[in-house]
Amino acid sequence: MNSKICVLIPAHNEARTIADVVKSVRQMGFAVVVVDDGSSDGCGQLAAAAGAELLVNYKNQGKGFSLQRGFDHIISRAYEALITLDADGQHAVSDLPAFVELFEAKKPDIICGNRMKDHRDMPVVRLWTNRIMSGLISFVCRQKIHDTQCGYRLIRCEVLRHIQLSSSAFEIESEVLIKASKKGYRIASVPVQTIYGAEVSKINPFFDTVRFIVYIVREMFVR
Repeated sequence: MNSKICVLIPAHNEARTIADVVKSVRQMGFAVVVVDDGSSDGCGQLAAAAGAELLVNYKNQGKGFSLQRGFDHIISRAYEALITLDADGQHAVSDLPAFVELFEAKKPDIICGNRMKDHRDMPVVRLWTNRIMSGLISFVCRQKIHDTQCGYRLIRCEVLRHIQLSSSAFEIESEVLIKASKKGYRIASVPVQTIYGAEVSKINPFFDTVRFIVYIVREMFVR
């Protein structure tokens, strides 16, 4: 059992995949915290039955809210780091050891999954949105981050104790990188698999990209 690292999974109506994801992570020796974000399909109960510690938002609050709730819960424990991954099966659980190995070898503060090594199966809109956003965020962070939009990442708990997050939606993942960089924390990347099935992305390519850009421009002028 890896007692230093906990896996955090935000979930909203992912009953089709959540049990398999939780079981796979547990089989690799990690504790799992699932934040059920107001699901109506029994997702939370399935996660708990599969071995996860369950936190429940009784109405849908957004991914940012769910991640913040999970962060607060985990950093109050004795864990050194946490790993976030999605509940829909797009993140290969088999990639977890790569995060742990890099963390133990190089001691970065954040490790982002990098899907850009093999993006053949990535939808074109996501690919170009990702490239634009990764370029902008790397510029703001003043360090190269290959795939800023990948939610599969390791974060040292110390980082989360020293930054104040405010986002309740998907831009929280960019907010973590920007605010950590401003505090001088080091960000690394590790290649991860790209898995796309029948699931539909909850990110709106136009409106969410505009919101991301507005957020990033605002952060550029905040010290």
